[in-house]
Amino acid sequence: MYAVINLRRVKVWILRTLTVIIILLLSFNIISFRYPLKYLDIIEENAAVSNIDPALVCAVIHAESKFTEGALSHKGASGLMQITENTADWMAGLMGIPNYGYDRIFEPSLNISIGCRYLQWLLERYNNVDLAVAAYNAGSGNVDKWLREPRYSADGKSLGAIPFKETRDYVNRVKMNKWIYDIILRITI
Repeated sequence: MYAVINLRRVKVWILRTLTVIIILLLSFNIISFRYPLKYLDIIEENAAVSNIDPALVCAVIHAESKFTEGALSHKGASGLMQITENTADWMAGLMGIPNYGYDRIFEPSLNISIGCRYLQWLLERYNNVDLAVAAYNAGSGNVDKWLREPRYSADGKSLGAIPFKETRDYVNRVKMNKWIYDIILRITI
């Protein structure tokens, strides 16, 4: 009788363990479908060169294009990191990219390289991830204006409120994406 009870307990334990493993595997497939991870080598290389967190780069790409190379916004931003022509031209000039032309902005390596460099520039300018991400979405001119207004910034260095709902939602989406990509990258790498 004692051996049968233990055998049953072992069978139940094995069944529960397998169920949990299957649920986790299914969850990871769902997560990897919802949060794709393409171009990881390009992202890691450019994040390292720009000294920024690869999870942040993935989070921005996800928020901007959901990793769709040919993405084009209604405002004319293009590619994975949704870069406008003016920003791309300016960054490409600073970076000294040979044979640059905006017609190449859909190339993942060029788009991610310029996007990472621009994100690095914003991070250095604001020394604050939330402000850099807000500026990536709304432009640094808007963020600078908000920092000067006491109703949005008590200290001129951080924002207590972001007046544009789209930008407020964007910053929150990038934060959530970054949290998820932090986990995915830890599991993947």
